[in-house]
Amino acid sequence: MSATAAKFGHAELTPSFRHVRLELAREKGHPDGSRHQGYDLVVPLDASGHLDPVEWKAHQAACRVRRFHEDEPDQIGRLRRKPGGTWYFDYVEGRDDDEIGFRLGAERFVPGEYVSISHRGVMHTYQIKRVQEL
Repeated sequence: MSATAAKFGHAELTPSFRHVRLELAREKGHPDGSRHQGYDLVVPLDASGHLDPVEWKAHQAACRVRRFHEDEPDQIGRLRRKPGGTWYFDYVEGRDDDEIGFRLGAERFVPGEYVSISHRGVMHTYQIKRVQEL
C-alpha cells in the first residue's frame, strides 16, 4: 500500500486509481504560481488520463481530495459528480463549501496540463504536477 493510499485510508484500490497533485498556476498575486496551494486527488483515470465515471461510481468513497493552502488548515473531501456530469469537490454536507471543477470531465490529467477550480466563487487555475500510481 502506498503512503498516499494509507493517508486517505484505502488499502485496496483498482489499478486505475492515481494520486494527482495540482499546484496553483501563475495568477495575480502569485506571478510564479505556488506549490503551497493546491490539491492532492485520489481518483480513477481511464487509459487516456480522463476521470473514469464508471470506476468513480463503483468506488465513490475512495475518490478523495485534500485541499492545501499555506494559510489555512487542510480540508479533506470527496470527488463528486452532479447529474449532467459536472465534477466537484465536497468537504461537508451542503453546497456552501463545494468547489466546482471547470470541465473536469473533459480534461486530461497528465503532468503539465492545467485545470480550473472555483474556490469560494473565484476561478483559479492549477497545473497538474504529478500523476502517480498508488
